[in-house]
Amino acid sequence: MELVSVVALALAAVALALTLQARRTPRAGDGGVDAVPEDVQGLRQEVAALRREGTDALRHLAVVRYDAFGDMGGHLSWSVALLDDSGSGVVLTSIHGRSDARTYAKSISDWTCEQQLSPEELEAIDHARP
Repeated sequence: MELVSVVALALAAVALALTLQARRTPRAGDGGVDAVPEDVQGLRQEVAALRREGTDALRHLAVVRYDAFGDMGGHLSWSVALLDDSGSGVVLTSIHGRSDARTYAKSISDWTCEQQLSPEELEAIDHARP
């Protein structure tokens, strides 16, 4: 019984080695390195276009949680900055009190705002900056 197990294990190891070797060796028609598209310049242009599009994405994000009032706990209030690469986007703030909650949205352009920002909103923008 032990001999059968050893033989089966050896055959499995050989099959695995052959499979790995076959995957490493390019076949005719598969191309390997020769399969690189002829239009490399076209691919470079596509990548550059995708990078340009990505600069407008709101990909810089930071959240600051805090207690807006001294008698409240649990950091229920928060400010979140959602900005693109040029520092344009929005800061959203939600202030939670005992009986109500208020939400504010402020536009951000070039990492600044025309409206007065709270210290927490400034902190969120600062943390979102790359």
